[in-house]
Amino acid sequence: MIVRPKPSIVQLFFIMHGSILPRIAPQLIGFAVYACTVVLIERTIGVHSGAYGIAPFTVLGVALSIFLGFRNNSAYDRWWEARKLWGQLVFEIRNLSRATLALIPHDARPLLMESLAFCHYLRGAVRKVDADSDARRFIGSGADAFTQTANKPDAVLHHMEQRLAALKREGRISDMEFRILDERISSMAAIQAGCERISGTPVPFTYTLLLHRSTYWFCMLLPIGLASTSGWATPLFTVLVAYSFFGLDALSEELEDPFGTGLNDLALDALCRTYEISVAEALGEPPPAPLSAINYYYS
Repeated sequence: MIVRPKPSIVQLFFIMHGSILPRIAPQLIGFAVYACTVVLIERTIGVHSGAYGIAPFTVLGVALSIFLGFRNNSAYDRWWEARKLWGQLVFEIRNLSRATLALIPHDARPLLMESLAFCHYLRGAVRKVDADSDARRFIGSGADAFTQTANKPDAVLHHMEQRLAALKREGRISDMEFRILDERISSMAAIQAGCERISGTPVPFTYTLLLHRSTYWFCMLLPIGLASTSGWATPLFTVLVAYSFFGLDALSEELEDPFGTGLNDLALDALCRTYEISVAEALGEPPPAPLSAINYYYS
């Protein structure tokens, strides 16, 4: 995730890191060349587009803008919901830390270390990367029990629940204390389910395909409508329109999957470090340093 101060007017036109421009540059170059070709044909061969002008493109452009805006809003809703879920996990980890230290102070550390392993396993699951080494920093060889499981975050929560059940059977916690701690684990399970829902439910492909086709057709027909009236300014107008439409489309694609490692995806590594700091401070241990942005980028 890119985090940087508001750029100046000069920087606004030259910032590439975090911009969508490098991703859509091939389309912009392609349509600039195509528009130049259309103008050249119109000027040299005398093939004219007729008297329709740009009126049809105005109507189509408004409709396409509405569809692209709706898709962008839908994608941002997915991104924001994912951010709220991981923010809620901060709340749950801190609540779990307070509850365990108050109710089972002598058994709090193993349970809290497993909660941190859960966070890293959840990050690995939604990003589809191996987070085993990060989890082992907190539970050591205990991670061997989760190596072959299909759903490692859920397996960790199950193990945490078993740990609480053992304490209850031994009479070391009451029914009410068990319920308090169980509610925290259940809330973490609900957060995992929410993340899995976003990760496992992409935007319908047909909807994406419709917008892609419409955008390409619009940008291909636009130079034909502009060539007779705009002349050699047609490539400039075409690139500006293509930048807006393809930029919105590419940004929506990035936001649809908020758990990746792209420049506009969520900073899950930094969030996991926040959980580690919270648990370490609750246990009275030296907390790790917060992750710093590298060239304005948080992973």
